[in-house]
Amino acid sequence: MEKGEEYLKELQHIIRRVEIRSRRMASELFSGEYHSSFKGKGVEFSNVREYQYGDDVRSIDWNTSARKHELYVKIFTEERERSLLLVVDASASMLFGSREHSKKDLALEVSAVLAFSALQNNDKVGLLVFTDRVETYIPPRKGRHHVLIIIEELFRMKPQGRTTNINAALSFIRYTRRRQEIIFLLTDLVDSDYEKGMKLLNTRHDFILVHISDPLDKALPLTGLLDLEDPETGQRLTVDAASRQEIVRYGHEQSRQYEELRLRLRRMRIDSVFLDTDRSFIGDLNSFFRYRERRV
Repeated sequence: MEKGEEYLKELQHIIRRVEIRSRRMASELFSGEYHSSFKGKGVEFSNVREYQYGDDVRSIDWNTSARKHELYVKIFTEERERSLLLVVDASASMLFGSREHSKKDLALEVSAVLAFSALQNNDKVGLLVFTDRVETYIPPRKGRHHVLIIIEELFRMKPQGRTTNINAALSFIRYTRRRQEIIFLLTDLVDSDYEKGMKLLNTRHDFILVHISDPLDKALPLTGLLDLEDPETGQRLTVDAASRQEIVRYGHEQSRQYEELRLRLRRMRIDSVFLDTDRSFIGDLNSFFRYRERRV
C-alpha cells in the first residue's frame, strides 16, 4: 500500500474515532444544553388541540372552538433552524502544547462536539479557518455528511499563513454572513486590535469566544535556562527558569494579563469560555451552557 493510501486510511480511522466520541458527548452532555442556550428565532403556529384544565386562556383558538362547539387552543413550536459557524485559529501558536495535547488538538475536539450538538438540534454548521488571512471557508449546511466534511478539513488543513489576524476573519464574516448566526471563535488570542471587530460582530450574532491556553502560558517550571521561540515570528528569548524570583514574576505578569483580558471581555459584553490543554473541557463548556441558559 502506498504512503498516500496509508495516510488516507489512517485519517479515516481518526475521523471515525472523533465522530464516535463527539457524537456521544454531544448526545449525553451537550445537546440539550446547546438547544437551551441558543433559542430559535421565534415561534410559529403548529396545530390545535382540545382545551385542558390549566391552559392559558389567551391561547384559545376561538374560530376553531366555534366551529367544533368545544374549546380548542393553539399550539406553537419554536422556529428552531439556526446556523453555527466555527471560526478556528490555525496560526503557528496553536500548534504549541507542553503536555499531551496542543492548542490545535483542543480546538479540533471542541469544534467536533459543537458541530454534532448543532447537528442533533437540526441546525446548520459551517467552518472558517484563519491565520493572518482566511484559509478555508465552508458555508453552513445541514447533515452528518457535511459535519464530517468539516471535521476532515480541520484535520487536513495546511495553512499558508503563520501569524494571527483575527480581524481578517471577523471582517469576512461581517460581509458574508448577514443573517444572525451562532459564532464560536476558537483561538489563543495571540493578536491585538481585535476588540472593535468583536463588538461589531456581537451586535448582530450570538458571538462566543473560546480562549484556548496551555499551562506554560501561565507558569514556568523550575528547571534551568529555557530557550523560548515565538512560533509565529521566530523571535527567540532565553528565560532563567532556575530563578524562583523570575518564575514568580512571570506567573504574576501572566495572571495580570489574563485578568485584564477577562475584564475587557466583560466590558465588551463578549461571552467567553476559557479552556486549557491540560484538563478536560467538559466541565467548563457545561458551565458556560448553563450560564447561557439562565441568561436566555
